[in-house]
Amino acid sequence: MNETTKDEADSKRSKEKWPLAERPGFLARRLHQIHVSLFMELCGAFRITPLQYSLLTALAELEIADQSTLARLVALDRTTTTGALKRLETRGLIRRLPSERDRRAQECRITREGLALLARMRSPARDAHDATIAKLSEEEQTTFMALLARVVAAHAARGAAPLHDN
Repeated sequence: MNETTKDEADSKRSKEKWPLAERPGFLARRLHQIHVSLFMELCGAFRITPLQYSLLTALAELEIADQSTLARLVALDRTTTTGALKRLETRGLIRRLPSERDRRAQECRITREGLALLARMRSPARDAHDATIAKLSEEEQTTFMALLARVVAAHAARGAAPLHDN
């Protein structure tokens, strides 16, 4: 396509109507809102946000991790992650201690109370995740999750952690 034709195509495209319901970013944000709503409905009694649940899950799997690693794993900035970790620490669900290797870093560990809460939340949290995509058939759910993972993996260079260690 020559430059003039491309400019004309870009101009035409910019003038076309583009409803919100056809924009991937809008739909992704709405899906996230729906999921958070379902999560809070089913897990609200635990007073844990989806982000905090992700952090507790990561710590249960890793046993110990610094705040930067956790931020990367949950795909958030360090400041937001640090705030969530402080709230979990205040509730006695994790412990944060200065790293022995790097005094500037904080190492985090999940406590027995954190593990117990995570165990109690496992079923309702799974129910919230299942409810998020429940309107799809089982085959559609598998395809949808594979497509989501593929899109996220394709943009992994934008700073978020990979979904899997492949």
